[in-house]
Amino acid sequence: MSEDDKQAPLDVVRLAGAKARGKRPYFLEDPDVERVLSIAMAIAGELAVLRQRLDTIEELLETRGALTREEIETFVPSPAHAEARGRWHQEYLARILRILQQQAEAQERNDEPTSSEAGAWMLRE
Repeated sequence: MSEDDKQAPLDVVRLAGAKARGKRPYFLEDPDVERVLSIAMAIAGELAVLRQRLDTIEELLETRGALTREEIETFVPSPAHAEARGRWHQEYLARILRILQQQAEAQERNDEPTSSEAGAWMLRE
């Protein structure tokens, strides 16, 4: 092995925890809620990647009957297959973020109470 081939091993824990410069922007009123949402979205992203990889494996098994790790890593979906994957990702994100979308729509219509308003109303009765 030459000197060029020797590389320090990646510190994946440090890389995963790397922070962008500057203050973290918060979009929700409660930073704790935002942190939980960030965790949930990271898990959702990992699940989406796993789903795509499983889709690749299924496609290769159907078309070739057997596969290698290299075939999985280098698989390029057809345009129709890529479009179907894209549609799945959009529907998946819509399902995950449905509660936020519904809340935004309710606030625009101004016809549904927030959870704190509903709680206060229930305590009065």
